[in-house]
Amino acid sequence: MKRFLLDTHTHTVASGHAYGTVTEMAKAASEAGLRLLAVTDHAPKLPGAPHEMYFRNFKVIDREMFGVKLLMGVELNIIDHRGTVDMEEGLLRKMDLCIASLHTVCLRPGTKAENTRTLLRAMENPYVRIIGHPDDGRYDIDYEALVKGARARKVLIELNNSSLTAGACRKNSLSNLKKILGLCERYGQEVIVNTDSHFPSSVGRFDEARALLEETGFPEELIVNTDLERFQKYIRKIF
Repeated sequence: MKRFLLDTHTHTVASGHAYGTVTEMAKAASEAGLRLLAVTDHAPKLPGAPHEMYFRNFKVIDREMFGVKLLMGVELNIIDHRGTVDMEEGLLRKMDLCIASLHTVCLRPGTKAENTRTLLRAMENPYVRIIGHPDDGRYDIDYEALVKGARARKVLIELNNSSLTAGACRKNSLSNLKKILGLCERYGQEVIVNTDSHFPSSVGRFDEARALLEETGFPEELIVNTDLERFQKYIRKIF
């Protein structure tokens, strides 16, 4: 399998429960051999997350550091079963990248039909480019409908490395990710592998996810991490 060149789901100290600065995360990305890093701190509804002014001031941040291209984005919280996210459109428009995720502190799990419909509706938001950690078994999801919906809307499904690490809080992630990968292969849906790093030392460390991809024989041509141009088509920003 080719070397991964990008990591597009990471958090800094601004998220309230992460511990590196933007500069430290970018330096770690360089040391890990990445060419692109996205900082995607949590949107305001998650406890401890930054105020919207944090996101409004991204213009002051260099977009290349230590030889690594830098995207400044957001991990949005889906806050109701209509798929609403916690950032208004004018600010979403300014983000380099938007991930939408379910977090139990922002939305309690509903029925399988409700959870699935929630993610499908979130994907209808034109600014959402990635569905984050859909493997969390605390939310019962129709994965076939999810994968079909993502393909129709040209949204990436995330393979979240942190879901597979020791001590991860998500439920049944390994078995759920095997189901998701099988469906992505069946329907030709591209995936993005991310670390969901909350500390610099885990930036660009994809060991558990890579092992799962190799175990399942997942097609390399459906993994966008190996080619910046393939990732480019999912975002508006030109780099």
